[in-house]
Amino acid sequence: MKNICFYFQVHQPFRMRPYHFFDIGNNDNYFDETKNGDIARKVANKCYLPANQVLLELIREYGTRFKISFSISGTALEQFEKYTPEVLNSFKELASTGCVEFLGETYYHSLSSLISADEFREQVKEHTRKIESLFGQTPKVFRNTELIYSDKIGDVISNMGFKAMLAEGADRVLGWKSPNYLYCSASSPQLKLFLKNYRLSDDIAFRFSNSSWGEWPLTVEKYVNWLNDLPAQDEIVNLFMDYETFGEHQWEESGIFRFLRSLPNQVYSHSQFNFVTPSEAIEQHAPVASISMPDHVSWADEERNLSAWLGNDLQDNAFEVLYGIEKKVKATGDSKLLKEWRCMQTSDHFYYMCTKFFADGDVHKYFNPYNSPYDAFITYMNVFSDFEARVNAFLLIKEQHKKQKQQNTSSAFN
Repeated sequence: MKNICFYFQVHQPFRMRPYHFFDIGNNDNYFDETKNGDIARKVANKCYLPANQVLLELIREYGTRFKISFSISGTALEQFEKYTPEVLNSFKELASTGCVEFLGETYYHSLSSLISADEFREQVKEHTRKIESLFGQTPKVFRNTELIYSDKIGDVISNMGFKAMLAEGADRVLGWKSPNYLYCSASSPQLKLFLKNYRLSDDIAFRFSNSSWGEWPLTVEKYVNWLNDLPAQDEIVNLFMDYETFGEHQWEESGIFRFLRSLPNQVYSHSQFNFVTPSEAIEQHAPVASISMPDHVSWADEERNLSAWLGNDLQDNAFEVLYGIEKKVKATGDSKLLKEWRCMQTSDHFYYMCTKFFADGDVHKYFNPYNSPYDAFITYMNVFSDFEARVNAFLLIKEQHKKQKQQNTSSAFN
């Protein structure tokens, strides 16, 4: 049986407002509610609402034959609840069809898996609770932030009870192997691995509207022919992409919605492929081999490593100081401080500080609300300086209250 696993990432960060040196100590309002709301509504109208409608129509047309999967960050879900409840309702309508699987991830779309296993697990559990409450599903398959994977991360996820995990089908990992099979983790064999076919995924996600691309324009007929040209023994093609591919990165005028609307019919009528969710795939396919990734792999940029977020001194410095106060933040026991600290972990903040150019530079500029990576770093560190001072002040007061309570107790006994 030959299958297609269609997966979409849905994420929106809580963006920081312009925060200057003189705000430190005077303003603890870090996030730009106006910008977050404006962008949420803009993307809702360009992508989420029309794309969800297309998928819903396809499910109604093809029934249980057409399956898709999403991972939606907790920060995106919170913004849907606050700014665009119609988007959340449309995802709930998709969930009610039984043809959509929601995957687990870190609630805050963070890089916590790289530095703190405890924080990583806490965010995954928080995200699971959110998915259960909104969609009535308990995630069984996991997708880490930006498809970041390593053997060590896989071990943590396996121990948490997930059956499978998504990862990038990077050439340096696969070598001569094909991404078009189900694999398992070399260190935790019970954890199944879905490896992204990045060529066929990026043909849609990045190259679809590029008129200088040799294969432009991309039609469903051409695309399904490419699927048919794959080796006959290939079992599953994993098409993983950002959901904003539809309508935001590839504008409606490019024909991207027509492509999505027509693809299933072309697949069913001119190929042997079917659509499955990841959970269905692990029931239908057995792993053909184990894969080891001792080093971190992601789906970002040409290198497919961590350099999009931790590739320069600015990013490394911000990352180190942020996680350096984990124990202090949690020692406060204050839910507001914990929430702010976790919103500061969102990977986008580090992405904005990237100084890479050449082949990947335009991608980073497109997603970056700052004039330069240095502006992003300065804003972030100004916010961190104020936040750290608030944490220290909170702990000082907490310690003073503790000492006062001890003194009062001692006096009562005397």
